[in-house]
Amino acid sequence: MKRILMTILMVALAASLILTGCSGQDESGTPAKAPDAAGSSNETEKMEKIVVGLDDNFPPMGFLDEKGEIIGFDIDMAKEAAKRMGVEVTFQPINWESNILELNSKNIDLIWNGLTITPERQKEISFTKPYLEDKQIIVVVKGSEIKGKTDLAGKIIGLQAGSSSKDALEADQETLKSLEDIVEYANNNEALMDLKIGRTDAVVVDEVVGRYYIAKKPDEYVILEDNFGVQEFGVGLRKEDTELLNELQKVLDEMKEDGTSARISKEWFGEDIVK
Repeated sequence: MKRILMTILMVALAASLILTGCSGQDESGTPAKAPDAAGSSNETEKMEKIVVGLDDNFPPMGFLDEKGEIIGFDIDMAKEAAKRMGVEVTFQPINWESNILELNSKNIDLIWNGLTITPERQKEISFTKPYLEDKQIIVVVKGSEIKGKTDLAGKIIGLQAGSSSKDALEADQETLKSLEDIVEYANNNEALMDLKIGRTDAVVVDEVVGRYYIAKKPDEYVILEDNFGVQEFGVGLRKEDTELLNELQKVLDEMKEDGTSARISKEWFGEDIVK
């Protein structure tokens, strides 16, 4: 009789364990959470590394020094921002004409290299708030007969391919139609070298870049008073990277407020030009 009762109790206990297991509860009675399809948490994994895309021949924003290391105003800004965000940053030289394609293809995470905010670009990518203002200036050699926009009629203009300088020039239809030709270069340095030897008559370039080059050779070039308008620089991100945009903007605001951006600006421009 005892053996029969023991058998009944063991069967009842086994049934109880099976039912408990099927209920989806843990030992405390709380329903167990089923894993997702990948067997991982639904929380977004925090980014640990950011790849910044740039034109590495765009001084003083980002360029190679004599040792082959990438330096510049935007480089220092990006390094400080990444440090505050707790992420590693690397810098990836890209074909500037394909900068948005590089970003949206996820070859890079940010475009941070004197990127002008334009309505056309805003349709494809997101931007931080502007951090610098910039003009599209006209540079000629000393002694040139060109004194203003009207003197560009029948002349050959040099500029960087895929740059906002080209956009600004094309927006001025009156001047554009008066030109003999536009020559596009891989970078501004090449454009200014060709200007010096007479292959072009003038160069349209970002003011921050033009003044950097001209400061090294003040006896060779002249900046005209006329320009092709004021533009603003921002950091470019993919449309879907809203969390990264918000975090980066918060850090940039902090850097401006505590004077870090001003310090970096003075190191590269001699004054605080941060917007």
